[in-house]
Amino acid sequence: MILQTTLTLAAAAVLINLWIFIRIVRLRAAERIVHGDGGHPLLMRRMRAHANFTENAPLLLVLVGAIELSGKGGRWLAIVGAVFMIARLAHVIGMDSPKANPVRAAGTVASLATLLGLAAMAVLIALERF
Repeated sequence: MILQTTLTLAAAAVLINLWIFIRIVRLRAAERIVHGDGGHPLLMRRMRAHANFTENAPLLLVLVGAIELSGKGGRWLAIVGAVFMIARLAHVIGMDSPKANPVRAAGTVASLATLLGLAAMAVLIALERF
């Protein structure tokens, strides 16, 4: 069985992860910071956004893969996964600001909502209620 949705979302996650990484490397080079954040607030926020992405994306991929393997996936699963990836992009962009902002907040809320919804769906599938 080919897990098309999971594979597509995994590829998207890699591309997003690389984009975040490149943003960090470019800032490090411009500021000549070799280790850590060097006390640079923007670099610290970008590093945290990168860590946050790498903490959350695997959870999405596990849930999507499990749901897809159960045979209960479909177009809705791809849409939810795409919403998560867009939300993660919004969060990363929002983290560039030193102040709370609606882009970061929307990214956070949408990311958490998609993870919670997929977790609930996984439980329903496991209980054979879906």
